[in-house]
Amino acid sequence: MTPRERLLTAIDNSKPDRLPCQVHGWMEYYLKTYLGGCDAYQAYERFGLDMVIYTGPSYSFDERDLAKWVVEHTDLGTDADGVTTWIQTIKTPEGELTTEGAYDAITGWTTVPMVKTKGDLELFARYFPVPSGIDGSAVREARERVGDRGIVRGGIYGYGQAGAWQSLCCLMGTQEAIMAAMDEPDWVRHALKSINDKCLRGIELMAGAVPFDLVEIGGGAGSNTVISPRLHEEFCLPHDRAQVDALHQGGFKVVYHLCGGLMKMLDNVVANGADGLETMTPPGMGGDCDLALANKLVGDRLFFVGGFDQNAGFEHGTPEVVRRMVFHLHSACPDGGYICCPSDHFFHGDPANLQAFVDACRECVY
Repeated sequence: MTPRERLLTAIDNSKPDRLPCQVHGWMEYYLKTYLGGCDAYQAYERFGLDMVIYTGPSYSFDERDLAKWVVEHTDLGTDADGVTTWIQTIKTPEGELTTEGAYDAITGWTTVPMVKTKGDLELFARYFPVPSGIDGSAVREARERVGDRGIVRGGIYGYGQAGAWQSLCCLMGTQEAIMAAMDEPDWVRHALKSINDKCLRGIELMAGAVPFDLVEIGGGAGSNTVISPRLHEEFCLPHDRAQVDALHQGGFKVVYHLCGGLMKMLDNVVANGADGLETMTPPGMGGDCDLALANKLVGDRLFFVGGFDQNAGFEHGTPEVVRRMVFHLHSACPDGGYICCPSDHFFHGDPANLQAFVDACRECVY
């Protein structure tokens, strides 16, 4: 099989010739620090991985809508540790919103969320712009460049990550969203619908315009290490189902993203209609995934992506340790429907261990 055939077979929840392998996106820090500054394509080529390129379309907006959501970004300086802080002010016709954050050479993070009051959420709901057009040329170019070496995947339009609950957590903070769900569930339902309506409009534009092989929805804030299955069923499932239905109508395959605990959410993921589930995070990475048990329970209805502990393998392991880890994961899904992949982004790790990861996956034939 070509890498593309191999990956698409796994996404169809079938058995390819051997275990497909990818990374969960290449981090710029890793490319610069460990791989000499090459790009994602060159990194995939260097190790012989099955290519999975993460990219997305560009959107256009009505100028009248953009005039009602004016973002002013200000860097506040860099400290002795190399951390740069910033603040954004968003001007709307009815008031201003602010959010603050920081970044360093490795990653970025939010320190002050945008939504601090119900009024802030209403400003977001009214004025956060919804796209009026879409340009899928970047995705088409990626597909052409990848060819039969792999696939191209991405997400949907929205704020933060694509899941409505995840977006709400990005907007107001995870703890604050959970407390609001407990104390004011009707208001949270209203907020989630406001967010999801914008996402669904973006999905409508994607159909026929963006040649994704796989589309990601969800988010780690829906994991059972963050919320209960009951809260997930009440506040995530209805909006996830709407997104999946819209994506399926557009002809897309869908993978649901839970980077954390997921064993108590398996039935909810099946209920939302997604084709697959990631990142199958093991206990050593802060999740709870038992890949063999997940496969036994729902493997006939979901394909899986992830499961590899990159800290134990890439960062602190040896080639032999990595090989044993890969073979263990392969044995958990003997009938295919599985793409071996680090269970999250990684920023450190000996390239020799990454090569051992690829070599071991090549040995894992079906």
